[in-house]
Amino acid sequence: MSELPDNTLMQPKAERGTLASYVIGFILSLVFTAIPYYLVVNKVVTGNVLLTVILTFAVLQMAVQIFFFLHLGRGPKPLYNVAFFVSTVGIILVVVLGSIFIMDHLNYNMMAPKATTTKLAQDEGISQVGGEKTGACADIGVNYQVIIRNGQVSPLRTEAHLCDSLSFINQDSAVHEIVFGTYPKSSNYGGETMLKVRSGHPKTITLNELGTHSYYDHLHPATAGYFIVTKNVGAY
Repeated sequence: MSELPDNTLMQPKAERGTLASYVIGFILSLVFTAIPYYLVVNKVVTGNVLLTVILTFAVLQMAVQIFFFLHLGRGPKPLYNVAFFVSTVGIILVVVLGSIFIMDHLNYNMMAPKATTTKLAQDEGISQVGGEKTGACADIGVNYQVIIRNGQVSPLRTEAHLCDSLSFINQDSAVHEIVFGTYPKSSNYGGETMLKVRSGHPKTITLNELGTHSYYDHLHPATAGYFIVTKNVGAY
């Protein structure tokens, strides 16, 4: 009688990787680790761009580990394994991106009650409630403009009066996220925490708080300026 080949002994060998696959996986792991490290340490990119790059390389790193070292796709049902893996990655991305979205809006949702009231009152044009001032302006005065071009603001300093308005106009292709305060700390102005200024879509705020206030681009801190708000003696 002829002996049949022992498939049980051959199956594990089919699921094992080769020396070349292990070397390639090891090199890719080093590359996908070194690139994000370099970007973070040397501050090549910042903000949401850096976060996107890190997440992208994290997914690539996971794919390398699974395909080159855990040999996904080499089992008896490779298609099912790959489909399961893709579904798992999709669920992880939904959870991670959803968490980032929630944390990105926590600053506004947990804003001080006074700042929230001022912003709502200004949006609705309510300057007084029961004879008491809300901090909002009933009438808007002169409009001043800050032009953002090539990562620079012009003018660097803006002098205005209470209840004037200030418009940020972006002439760059990149989006600028204007926050108030001095880098790296940020605060709010009149209830506004961040202005996402896109090209062709200016953002305007009402100057309803006196004093000197700084602002900068959250993504590119070198894009910064300040404005001074004083009382209009002739009007008050």
